Amino acid sequence: MANKNLYIMKTSIYLLAVVFTLSLLSCKTNNSKTDNSESSVQVYLNSKSGSSAVGEVTFSQRQDTVYLSAKIKGLTPGIHAFHLHEKADCSSDDGKSSGGHWNPTAQPHGKWGSELGYHRGDVGNFKADENGDGIIEFKTTEWCLDCEDPKMNILGKAIIVHQGTDDFITQPTGDAGGRVSCGGIIE
Repeated sequence: MANKNLYIMKTSIYLLAVVFTLSLLSCKTNNSKTDNSESSVQVYLNSKSGSSAVGEVTFSQRQDTVYLSAKIKGLTPGIHAFHLHEKADCSSDDGKSSGGHWNPTAQPHGKWGSELGYHRGDVGNFKADENGDGIIEFKTTEWCLDCEDPKMNILGKAIIVHQGTDDFITQPTGDAGGRVSCGGIIE
């Protein structure tokens, strides 16, 4: 009788363990954004090309929209270009280790939203005031933070602030001048 009760108890424990394991395996992890989820990445910009331009950039994603908020200082007063570049590599003194503009859709360089085409990294121009301080606010549904789509995922890219103005015409760079600040978009 004792052996029979022990057998029933062991079988019951085994079955409970199997049911528990199967219930755990049936749970899925969902990395997609839900209506209330938010993710963010903070990027610090370091000076390049002998400049003193530095800054902080925050990317945050809520649902399908990525918001960019940047504060940059140490610039020469005037208009400067702001682009995303191919690689989160800011190791060279001139920032060229970050590669060219991020252009996963193989479009010509242009102003963001242009019907003639634009790179996904062609954020545009911003103004630095008389103190060399500038602010950028931007949002788009054409980027994501750490998603599966390589045409949208901005992680692993670099932010470049240029010395000059993007003319939105010259290929492939917009003739924006030297790279005065760089920061990698990494988690």
